[in-house]
Formats: sequence, C-alpha cells, structure tokens
Amino acid sequence: MAEIAIEIVLLVLSIFVCQVAGFIGSIFTIPSIPTWYKNLKKPSFAPPNRIFGPVWITLYTLMGISLYLILREGLGNPQVQVGMGIFGIQLVLNVLWSFVFFGKKSLLGGLVAILGLWVAILLTIISFLNVSQLAGLLLVPYILWSSFAAILNYSILKLN
Repeated sequence: MAEIAIEIVLLVLSIFVCQVAGFIGSIFTIPSIPTWYKNLKKPSFAPPNRIFGPVWITLYTLMGISLYLILREGLGNPQVQVGMGIFGIQLVLNVLWSFVFFGKKSLLGGLVAILGLWVAILLTIISFLNVSQLAGLLLVPYILWSSFAAILNYSILKLN
C-alpha cells in the first residue's frame, strides 16, 4: 500500500513540476496576448488564441507522466540521470521561449529560443527512449506542437 502511495505522489509531483513551468511561462504570455500579440500580423494557419492554453496544459501533463516513468527507473541509473539533465534543460528553454517571445516581445529571439528548445526536446526523447519507450513516445506530441510553434514563430517574424 505504501508503494502505491509513493507512486501516486511521484506522479503528481512530476506533473506538478511541469505545470509550474507552464505557469511561469504564462506570466509572460498572458499579458501580451490581448495587446502585443493581438496586433501582430499572423499567417492564415495561426490557431485561435483559445487553443493554446488547453494544448499546453495537455502537453505539460504528458511531459509530467513521461518524467514520472523515467524517475520510476531510479536516480541511480546513469541513463536516468542523463535524461533528467536534458529534461531539465528543455524545461528551462520552454520557459525561456515564453519570456523571450512574449515577455521581451522579440520575434527573432523567440525563434532562436524555440529552435534550441526543439533540439533539447529531441535529445530528451532520444534519451528517454533509452530508458522507457513509453516515456519517449509521450513527448512526441510536444515536439510536434513545438515544431508547429516554431513555424508559426518564423511566419510571424517574416510578416512583421
């Protein structure tokens, strides 16, 4: 029974850590959407603003579950340690993109940040696949959405 409780706590904490990163990013994002972002020229494929919140909440949840699956393998495992390090870097880069793009209102800086984030997500997926195939696969929607976000960022940069 105690093992199940520990597993549940570990899962909840893993998801919580990722959602906190999303919350920190939203501090920079939310104030800019009705003002700065609203006034940017956007490509025809730009989704409505209401889509972004639910998508990111879902992605952060998947990231948390993925993190949980890796942590279950034990911090003594060198592959887990490497994966955790890369995961931490991509989480920081995720927040950094929000800070640069929305907080600093830098389209070019945002593009550079999201390209770095994309590489870090790819390395995280590769690293996680070496520990848990499911953990790596749970990050595929994240890299797909980030790819779309990078294309959107580039398109907005070109239009403005």
